[in-house]
Amino acid sequence: MVKVVEMDEKVTLNTQLQEDVGAVILINEFTMNSEDVDQFLKTWASAAEISKKTPGVISLQLHRGIAGSCVFLAYLVFESTETIKQLYNNPDFQSKISGYPASTVVYPHIFKKVAVPGICVD
Repeated sequence: MVKVVEMDEKVTLNTQLQEDVGAVILINEFTMNSEDVDQFLKTWASAAEISKKTPGVISLQLHRGIAGSCVFLAYLVFESTETIKQLYNNPDFQSKISGYPASTVVYPHIFKKVAVPGICVD
């Protein structure tokens, strides 16, 4: 079974899912044993297929650390936290993510873009 570790121990994912702040980004950092990478990638891809079909999922992308790293970063853009809850409550999605290798540790957190004058917009 996948181990879930909060990125921010003071603000849990469940707390974040109660906020309604418009479009959000869900970052999932994944780590696993090197021998589990292929299974992880297959499982992530099958879960991503369900995610793509979910109304309110804007985009998703998976990144991998370089030089043989077993650290992956998933960047998912949603219309709202409600969309994330709908996806997480989908039995087909739950079935797919149950296939992650036992060595998988996931660090999820929800973010909102921040405007920094002259640098980035929200």
